[in-house]
Amino acid sequence: MQEIKNYVETHKQRFLDELFELLRFPSVSADPKYKGDVLKTADYVAQKLKDAGADNVEICETAGYPIVYGEKIIDASLPTVLIYGHYDVQPADPLELWQTPPFEPTVRDGKIYARGACDDKGQFYMHVKAFELMMETNTLACNVKFMIEGEEEVGSANLGIFVKANAERLKADVVLISDTSMISMEHPSIETGLRGLAYMEVEVVGPNRDLHSGVYGGAVANPATILCKMIASLHDENNHITIPAFYDKVIELTDEEKKALNSAPYDEEEYKKDLNIDEVWGEKGYSTLERTGTRPTLEVNGIWSGYIGEGAKTVLPSKANAKISMRLVPNQSSEEIAEIFTKHFESIAPKNVKVKVTPHHGGEPVVTPTDSIAYKAAEKAIEDSFGKTAIPTRGGGSIPIVALFEDVLGIKSVLFGFGLDSDALHSPNEKYDIFNYYKGIETLPLFHKYFAELSK
Repeated sequence: MQEIKNYVETHKQRFLDELFELLRFPSVSADPKYKGDVLKTADYVAQKLKDAGADNVEICETAGYPIVYGEKIIDASLPTVLIYGHYDVQPADPLELWQTPPFEPTVRDGKIYARGACDDKGQFYMHVKAFELMMETNTLACNVKFMIEGEEEVGSANLGIFVKANAERLKADVVLISDTSMISMEHPSIETGLRGLAYMEVEVVGPNRDLHSGVYGGAVANPATILCKMIASLHDENNHITIPAFYDKVIELTDEEKKALNSAPYDEEEYKKDLNIDEVWGEKGYSTLERTGTRPTLEVNGIWSGYIGEGAKTVLPSKANAKISMRLVPNQSSEEIAEIFTKHFESIAPKNVKVKVTPHHGGEPVVTPTDSIAYKAAEKAIEDSFGKTAIPTRGGGSIPIVALFEDVLGIKSVLFGFGLDSDALHSPNEKYDIFNYYKGIETLPLFHKYFAELSK
């Protein structure tokens, strides 16, 4: 551990400078105008893998953005760790809510503020620097393969094709992913499950053009009003989702499972203070930890219609749109949920409007084993690095490719994140603690050490 700390201390400024370079690339995969920047980011990642000592580094073309691959095979008889991450980021909008430019990393109070700081550039780059550390100190204990993609934030549409076509090349004993969070640095944790996702877009269309709200208001159905009523009807008075068959395959936690989940440190007053809200909200009969980790949800991610510019325009809009995401739990299928959502949403539309539902991307929920060699290696790494036992938690987010790796490659994943839920992922002023960044670089080599030892 001391050798690891010494190396990080010696190179900490360079580690930070390199991350800042990476964060300056506006690698927004959702917006075609950033295509050149996304490709430059892939080039940068590939070069840094080479610099760290990886062999066979390649920028693998796909029908979308490329996947950066690299490896270090030191002994075929040793276990192999496949490291997954993504170099693309969410759009930075709304820009006016950022305190500092989203693609000019800025340090405030020991935290790096930039789009992608935590999700996922700061986290996957820990692995690159940890790999460099192991190479330079001659302590690499496992074979390592890197697969860093550029389309995670838009559903990883081409990753499955790549994985299936390269199953032999990607053969490994475990997938190691840092795209999740811990409870806190005082209470280190390891996520043991993720929710799935079904992402939909809906459109409600009324008259064939925008209308004068005085001339036509009260005589023609307003699509914006209709859409709001339809969305509101998707939850009942207990915040229970009203779509028929939505909960049919949801398995309730046992009393023991609930007790274990709710034993994780959680301060509701601090939670509310951090978000500047007066009360929490959610499905009646469940705690916040249950709602965000083990229960399915339905949320409106965006809604638009009519005139939203400065000043006033008295218009009755011709159409209204919304983007809706549903987080899913084990046994729920993204395809089935998308289908029943579509059927239900179309069925509740009044006859004076037309409705169109478009499924976007989805992914399946997963639960990872806590009795595996890989999980035990992560536990021992946490214990050495933090001096504390890791708390198993369930993540509220989705990483659809975890189920893909299990189906295609036949291997489980370890969700070894060092971010925090308060890091404003997907929001303005995304951040990542410098301490967490360095702590990850210190802890990851211990995972490799223990994974090799426990695999013997």
